[in-house]
Amino acid sequence: MQTLSAFGPDFPFAYDDWIKHPAGLGQIPAEMQGEKVAIIGAGASGIIAAFELMKMGLCPIIYESDKFGGRLRSATFEGTNGIVAELGGMRFPVSSRGFFHYHDLVGCRSEPFPNPLSGAAGSTVIDLEGETLFARKLDDLPALYREIATAYDAALAQHAAYPELREAIIARDAHRVKSLWNPLVAEWDERTFYDFVTRSDAFQALSFRHREVFGQVGFGTGGWDSDFPNSMLEILRVNLLGFDDDQRYVVGGVTNVLWRLWHATPACAYWREGTSLASLNGSATRSRATAISRKPGGAIVVTDQWGNEDDYAAVLATCQSHLLTTAMDVDEDLFEQKLWMALDRTRYMQAAKTFIMVDRPFWRDEDPVSGRPAMSMTLTDRLTRGTYFFDNGADQPGVICLSYSWMTDALKVLPLSAEKRVDLALKALKKVYPDVDIASHIRGKPLIVSWEADENFLGAFKGALPGHYRYNHRVYGHFMQDRLPEHQRGLFLAGDGVSWTPAWVEGAVQTGLNAVWGIMTHLGGTSSAANPGPGDLYPELGPIALKD
Repeated sequence: MQTLSAFGPDFPFAYDDWIKHPAGLGQIPAEMQGEKVAIIGAGASGIIAAFELMKMGLCPIIYESDKFGGRLRSATFEGTNGIVAELGGMRFPVSSRGFFHYHDLVGCRSEPFPNPLSGAAGSTVIDLEGETLFARKLDDLPALYREIATAYDAALAQHAAYPELREAIIARDAHRVKSLWNPLVAEWDERTFYDFVTRSDAFQALSFRHREVFGQVGFGTGGWDSDFPNSMLEILRVNLLGFDDDQRYVVGGVTNVLWRLWHATPACAYWREGTSLASLNGSATRSRATAISRKPGGAIVVTDQWGNEDDYAAVLATCQSHLLTTAMDVDEDLFEQKLWMALDRTRYMQAAKTFIMVDRPFWRDEDPVSGRPAMSMTLTDRLTRGTYFFDNGADQPGVICLSYSWMTDALKVLPLSAEKRVDLALKALKKVYPDVDIASHIRGKPLIVSWEADENFLGAFKGALPGHYRYNHRVYGHFMQDRLPEHQRGLFLAGDGVSWTPAWVEGAVQTGLNAVWGIMTHLGGTSSAANPGPGDLYPELGPIALKD
């Protein structure tokens, strides 16, 4: 039975089939084997691309400005043996088959994520405008919530050919996906998520209160009002690809997927048995990349923060696009000006998380009168917005994500210390759970993140505004370099911000694999005829181009 995967919709290419095919991803000419290529950024896109390039016989040299893992950032609570807070990506939809290929390859384990109204959460509390509701499933909530869910399904069917598109994606019918999706691009690129909701017949028949609650509580993982100004195309992709459904978390921390790839010793075309990314890099990444330039002979030069220069046959930049102008001195001629425009117009959303470690999973304590747990996964209009609970076992400390917020809600805590953020969160949750003393259970030091305050990111993830499709098209398709002038070839881009699905790791995986094909081809290599790569099918199935 076929199941949903991240197959398109802009470019319906089966990446999971490509990376699993026995013929491999392709080969490079013998004279290029052992050639050095630079990878800027040790996140999901960079490490996975480096892993595949190593298997082809290239020598990926990895630059990292701060923490290995990028936004797959599992932070360990001090003094513990692997009790982690996922400061970056923490929810991984099962439709992300590319990511789970590597997750499974290195022997990681995942469990269902405790999203609202999910079996993993057990129970959910919704607290809006001072009214607190308890539910184990959607039917436990007032009719208004079911009306919202029904209205959104109806809006998708009315405006987005949703059932037909979902069926085509599940069936992996690439041409059917394109025929249904391409008209939606022109129709919805310049219109917002909020416009989509309010223009639907289903929501027009409901009240403003319905739209307000939809924004606060949303569907799947929680509230969506921070996405209301975004292009509706981004939301449609999330829905169509099942990114907001059936999610899992990686036991022990998602950074382990990348660490294990770093140390993995796969069979390689050129390197001796036992070669790993770690061994090729002397067991450590290079320092921050501060400049990218081209020599007269064609080699691309990467300079690190200590002034060390190295020549490379190709370079893959997986960092956030704004860092190419704010943190690095990149020769302007390496990209055409229309691509620079696209990179500069990329808009990143803010996000903040506050985690605490507690002595035990006390939230499971049952009230003898009501039979309810002491606390539940909580969605609220208060400062915390989303509160999640992670049970590591009765004999292990538990972890609470006290607050996960975006945009304006994230900016409210931006200048505050970890202790102040925890204090505000506890005060907010005290209004919801007046009889629970959370502070008495806290152990160790809180862990927090505000991605917009990190000089290596300047924001959490891309949030395309109306009219940004053309920019995304330029950036995403840049790995197809055969028509570029020589002086613009050899520098590639990847990362979830380059993808059509920002904030989801599958976009980082897929664009990293696009870059693998691009670098292989740039160095004279080819895919196997039995296993054509993304660039081989791009002319036929690539994203539709809108007129400038």
